[in-house]
Amino acid sequence: MEGREILLGVTGGIAAYKTADLCSKLVQAGARVTVVMTDAATRFVGPTTFEALTGRPVYREIFEPQEHFRGEHIGLAQRAELMVVAPASAHFLAQVAHGFAGDLLSTLTLTITCPLLVAPAMNTEMWNKPSVQRNLAQLRADGVLLAEPGSGWLSCGQVGPGRMAEPGELLERIRGLFATAADEGSAK
Repeated sequence: MEGREILLGVTGGIAAYKTADLCSKLVQAGARVTVVMTDAATRFVGPTTFEALTGRPVYREIFEPQEHFRGEHIGLAQRAELMVVAPASAHFLAQVAHGFAGDLLSTLTLTITCPLLVAPAMNTEMWNKPSVQRNLAQLRADGVLLAEPGSGWLSCGQVGPGRMAEPGELLERIRGLFATAADEGSAK
């Protein structure tokens, strides 16, 4: 993971607190992490948390460049080796499944050329809706990698599927993706 460039997207959901833990684990493993947050995500975890963990600015606005004056959606996409979105809300999944680019995070999914790994997190009732399942099927068909949610106690008080994958599980999945990429590169 040393020196790998990871774009870490955070959408609105209580599971965003787990993403801070994932971010910390990635940085400790030597990855260079850039965080992009939706406005809804900032209601759960503040950008300052991720800035402190990464030593980099957090990106939120598509039309207010901080670093890439051709557009953050171009510059950030070009340097990313992997994009991870955790938690991935039902809204975000729908945006990506249908190619909507309404904010910086969803726009990045259209400009990246690296793999995209999403870790959905939502209420059980939302997870079970046919529309959400159709969007997930479309994402799989489009080559998006999915870190399936677990089942258990949810912040809404329900017990069932919808818990975001644990940070340690996501870290191992990310390590595996980089190891597979390295193996494929050495086989060529």
